[in-house]
Amino acid sequence: MLDAGFCVPDVRCRERKWGYKDQVSGIRYPVFQGLVSFTFMRGESMIKLDRMIENILFSILILFFVSHIALADDPTISEDTELCLECHATINPGIVSDWKKSRHALITPAQALKKSGIDSILSGKKIPEALMENVVGCAECHTMNPEKHADNVEHSGYEIHPIVTPDDCALCHQSEVNQFQNNLMSHAYGNLQNNHLYRSLVNAVNGVQSYKDNQIHQKASDPETDADSCLYCHGTMIQVTSMQSRETDHGDMTFPILSGWPNQGVGRINPDGTKGSCSVCHTRHQFSIAMARDPYTCAECHNGPDVPAYNVYKVSKHGNIHQSLGKDWDLKAVPWTLGRDFTAPTCAACHISLIVSTEGDVITQRTHQMNDRLPWRIFGLIYAHAHPKSPDTASIKNREGLPLPTELTGEPVNDFLIDQKEQEKRQSKLEKICLSCHSLGWVKGHFTRFKKGIETTNVMTRTATDILVRAWGLGAAKGPAQKDDIFNEFIEKKWVEQWLFYANSTRFASAMAGADYGVFANGRWYMSKNIREMLDWLEFKSNGVLPITDQ
Repeated sequence: MLDAGFCVPDVRCRERKWGYKDQVSGIRYPVFQGLVSFTFMRGESMIKLDRMIENILFSILILFFVSHIALADDPTISEDTELCLECHATINPGIVSDWKKSRHALITPAQALKKSGIDSILSGKKIPEALMENVVGCAECHTMNPEKHADNVEHSGYEIHPIVTPDDCALCHQSEVNQFQNNLMSHAYGNLQNNHLYRSLVNAVNGVQSYKDNQIHQKASDPETDADSCLYCHGTMIQVTSMQSRETDHGDMTFPILSGWPNQGVGRINPDGTKGSCSVCHTRHQFSIAMARDPYTCAECHNGPDVPAYNVYKVSKHGNIHQSLGKDWDLKAVPWTLGRDFTAPTCAACHISLIVSTEGDVITQRTHQMNDRLPWRIFGLIYAHAHPKSPDTASIKNREGLPLPTELTGEPVNDFLIDQKEQEKRQSKLEKICLSCHSLGWVKGHFTRFKKGIETTNVMTRTATDILVRAWGLGAAKGPAQKDDIFNEFIEKKWVEQWLFYANSTRFASAMAGADYGVFANGRWYMSKNIREMLDWLEFKSNGVLPITDQ
């Protein structure tokens, strides 16, 4: 046999760790080669047979040690979660199957806390000892903080709640939850519903209209329609309306009846009073970091025409690389290494993820605030402007008392917005990511064009606003002076399209280098066309004669 220190006569070889090297050919034959026959100079049959036996025995030995180590380190499932799985594997096999693929099912908090620095995936520092040695399963999440949950019910001897909230996740992910609360997304429900101007826009979009006596009559939108449209992304307010007892295969059980459910919007108001839903990006029950990093996830809500980020990304060079080469990327890696795990930015790369170089140097830290790399707010508002200081934008008031961060004429309400120094700080964070692949000249040139895009779209919006204000002044349309809705007449709807669709699309195209989308798809062409149509409508309403000044 070819064992340590022994060679068959006339076969020139020498021992190597985990393999043997023929000194004539220079070829190394590893033990792991398996059942492969080799031809030597002499004793061919004997060597082939002995080599096969050696490899079989060695492989069995390796398998024994590997399986022993795996079993020793196999994370345990708590008895409470085991009980959940016994029933729900039959009742909800999809949920259980997803969970088994999750990181939660494969690693315990104790194991996760052994990772530090850029390898860390856990920011909670006060995890109870009782939870440390078990994987994070059904019971660990759905029995958390029962005293805070209005949706808490008795279930098979346990106090459980169906809705897991950011406050529950915070036990292990405290930094991420804290950061998210400073994000506009966490306030998306209130920023829409508590802003009377935007609330009237929701009614204009979702309210049912009827035609009678040569007039259009519109009702306010209903909660189910709102939940099925705007609040799908902004989030609903989930409230427990009652408790209901139902007969099941496992006996009578009590279930909470919830209004606003189902929903996983970013600003969802939860039964424990918290804001947000982690599963909007880390969809339950795999809670995948890979899914959160993939642009398809962001596309659920950022797809246009009011927020066309994904459509713009698809026609950008970055989107092209993702479509062409992304199948070979590693979206699960922690830390996420630029140049090895991925080769072009996704939404998460620019706005959220911890990114390191191939040498392990940190390019940008992980953040769930998201806007701390954003100097400007470029969508959802009439004019682009510096980012708000507070995520609660419903509290902003301009000179006219409107809940807007700018005047109708475009001037920013600076008291509520970050200053130039903070803008520069945020732009520097964003540029550092760009500079990992591009030269300084390229990056500076890009942002110069982007700022020009902000400037020109604001001017085009101001032009449309001037026409609308003129229509109000001439009595061709009813506006704030008549205490009328500013979203219900034709020219007002055209004005909304100017900033909500066309200016937004142009700015996104400029920000993300998706130029084609910002020209004819839904951008500059439509901004200019829309202005012409607004003026033509005003002339028509004025019988073709517009006075030089308002009377």
